[in-house]
Amino acid sequence: MVSWDEGDSAVYRALAEVAVPGRDEQLATMLCLLPFGRDEAFRIVDVGCGEGIFSHAALTAFPRASVVALDGSASMREHAEALLGSFGERAEVRGFTLESTEWMDAADDADCVVSSLALHHLTAEGKQTLFGQAYRRLGERGALMVVDVVLPQRAEAWRLYADAYDDVCRRQSIERTGDDRFFARLAEEKWNYFRYPDDAETPSPLSHQLVWLMEAGFEGVDCFWLQAGHAVFGGYKGGGTAAQDALPRGDALGAVRGAMDVNIGMTG
Repeated sequence: MVSWDEGDSAVYRALAEVAVPGRDEQLATMLCLLPFGRDEAFRIVDVGCGEGIFSHAALTAFPRASVVALDGSASMREHAEALLGSFGERAEVRGFTLESTEWMDAADDADCVVSSLALHHLTAEGKQTLFGQAYRRLGERGALMVVDVVLPQRAEAWRLYADAYDDVCRRQSIERTGDDRFFARLAEEKWNYFRYPDDAETPSPLSHQLVWLMEAGFEGVDCFWLQAGHAVFGGYKGGGTAAQDALPRGDALGAVRGAMDVNIGMTG
């Protein structure tokens, strides 16, 4: 079962800009990998949308795209609805239960399923089920892209990820606020999974998840970004050809940072 409550949601909203290593890089990388041109119409299912930042960036960067944004937290959904309100009918926010399969109907004939920092709440079996269901339900040009915490397989990697996480979050705290008080709050909350493992969370090794994606049928499976134990990875359905007007990295970063700025303006 997912161990998350509204208190966790509140802490996350307060600290995410510092607590997520390279958040703009993570989301921009995922945005660049969507196999559609700037002016194509396609539908994204955002699994565990949180505040709605990725969805906002995607709808900005792809003006004919639409998003179904799913989250299990009522306060996160309320926040996402406010953030995405300016997009009208192109954005729909729904409640869901991650470990259930009932929500997966939303992926029927969708073009992309994306998830940011949610799937580590699923067991290995749960992740494999989601990958398989996504492959079967996605349209023929579909893609599944994931940002998540990945499980180290050796003590050296545990130590490296723990130290790297502290380093990047301390730097982000200083860049965001001018001092390290947000980082101190993270340390107080024991947010660094690699220093304070939490039995309620079940991240899986990256190598295992790449194999599960291939077993589900995805092609072009790869890890596209990795920092401090956080990875962007995924695959494509049917291979296909690259979009002729794929989103450049600079434009993706601009869309993500713009969404983050709007979000900061809402939360202060």
